Amino acid sequence: MLKGKKLKLPDRLGSLVVGFDDKDEDSGGSDSVLESGEELEIIQPNGFGSGRESETDDDGEIEEDAMVKRKAKVDGELEQKGRQRHEKDGWGHVLVMKIIETDEKRSDIEYEISQKEVNLEKLQRIASTGLPDGGGLRATVWKLLLGFLPPSRDLWEKELTENRQKYSKLKEELLLTPSELARIKEEALHSTEHNADVDTDGPLTRQKISHEDHPLSLGKASVWHQYFEHTEIAEQIDRDLQRTHPEMKFFSGESSFSRKHREAMRNILLLFSKLNPAIRYVQGMNEVLAPLYYVFSTDIDEQNASNAEADSFSCFVRLMSDSVDHFCQQLDNSSVGILSTLSRLAELLKANDEELWRHLEFTSKVKPQYYAFRWITLLLTQEFNLQSILRIWDSLLSNPFGVQDMLLRVCCAMLLCVKSRLLSGDFAANLKLLQHYPDINIEHLLLVARDLSPDTSSYRLSL
Repeated sequence: MLKGKKLKLPDRLGSLVVGFDDKDEDSGGSDSVLESGEELEIIQPNGFGSGRESETDDDGEIEEDAMVKRKAKVDGELEQKGRQRHEKDGWGHVLVMKIIETDEKRSDIEYEISQKEVNLEKLQRIASTGLPDGGGLRATVWKLLLGFLPPSRDLWEKELTENRQKYSKLKEELLLTPSELARIKEEALHSTEHNADVDTDGPLTRQKISHEDHPLSLGKASVWHQYFEHTEIAEQIDRDLQRTHPEMKFFSGESSFSRKHREAMRNILLLFSKLNPAIRYVQGMNEVLAPLYYVFSTDIDEQNASNAEADSFSCFVRLMSDSVDHFCQQLDNSSVGILSTLSRLAELLKANDEELWRHLEFTSKVKPQYYAFRWITLLLTQEFNLQSILRIWDSLLSNPFGVQDMLLRVCCAMLLCVKSRLLSGDFAANLKLLQHYPDINIEHLLLVARDLSPDTSSYRLSL
């Protein structure tokens, strides 16, 4: 307690202590004093007078905690914003680097295919890392990798012209109805006779129809019998084409654009069926044809795009020659049949991850034929979207050891990439997982496939 003196307070003390209210200007302002005998009230940081000491301490602690929490919150928000900015900058950098890498790859490919003699080994190495989209490069490179175009650039025009003419002739011979074909032959005959004897007058001669050419003939040699025999196959092809990549307007819908593409694919598949009577058409071949036809049809070279049907047929035949035995049931148990190929997949898995192989083979009993039959016969075309399929096929077609070698590696990698889920799953869960394969980073999948150990074990598929 201060006695006997007046204590002079600093002018506008309220400006120094938060929460302290100044007196009105009329009351004297800076002349405020404490009379003798008055106790000086302690001013707390929160601006309120002292009460009981314990209450003051509690209020101070609460206020301090609140300030600490606010500071922590602000620091956290600033840190998060900084992290987001850093991540955004990082993604931007990655995007720029990817664009640069793609441009460099495009330049390398353009240089290689512009050479008088294309270096196929170098082209394979570039293609295995993925071909750039657009620009028609993929169409040209795939034709080279499949052997449709020769390495010598000087021979390209000759080969393309000859193959396109052969396809046109095959269509005329095998896809026209017998009546249309007969009419064309008759017109050609009349034209020849007219040129030979222009001045000959007289009655028109009636053309005789042989027994084999009669529409009601039941003989197997009859052209009409053969035509009707393929009508059912053509109907199956039409149904399957309606289901080919239904999410893409390129293939599906009733626009003239999509109908034109389906008609071209129908011709290819029907012609393949007629030329391969032992196999004919098997459901799913439409899925194998789709990537080829799509790539060739979207070539920026208008002449190539307009001949996509003919080029797709030739490349489809070449692609199928490597796996056509998988579609022949009579060869299932042979060394070239599908069961032998499934055995090789099991061998590859065992050589690279025996734990997973044992779990699938003996614990959950999910045999390769339950899920990998479709993977192998359809070249993975029903497991991924079209963009991913094109990237996978870059690696399949560029593999120096052949499509089937890389295909089995990718199939094995697909198992390894979902190993943890397979090890924790039973028969039903694993079968569902493998028949409806989840989304995956395709580049990672192909990296795993390339790094696999060679297929060297002697395991054989147990039936």
